[in-house]
Amino acid sequence: MQEISPFSLQQKIINKEDFQLIDVREANEHAAFNIGGTLMPLSELMDHVEKISINKPVIIYCKKGIRSQIAIQRLEEKFKFTNLINLRGGTDSWIKENQSSRFKAQD
Repeated sequence: MQEISPFSLQQKIINKEDFQLIDVREANEHAAFNIGGTLMPLSELMDHVEKISINKPVIIYCKKGIRSQIAIQRLEEKFKFTNLINLRGGTDSWIKENQSSRFKAQD
């Protein structure tokens, strides 16, 4: 499974690279804190598969990186996606990196 670090994702955002960002957490988690992207909770993800790009990298995140791994496994197995990338450590790692002043999250 492909993974990306919070720092590398931040660089992609800063450089305005073309990718899709998907949050597979629940709506209340997304409302409390998110790093952008489209909310597609894991429990509803398969109902929205047509909204997932096949033509560019798709970075999927959750709180710790576990639900996003599950999402990627399901999508790869059922729909044969090859462009999915897990945010290693999820928003927990994103926040930890931000607190370490390595980078600041963009609005």
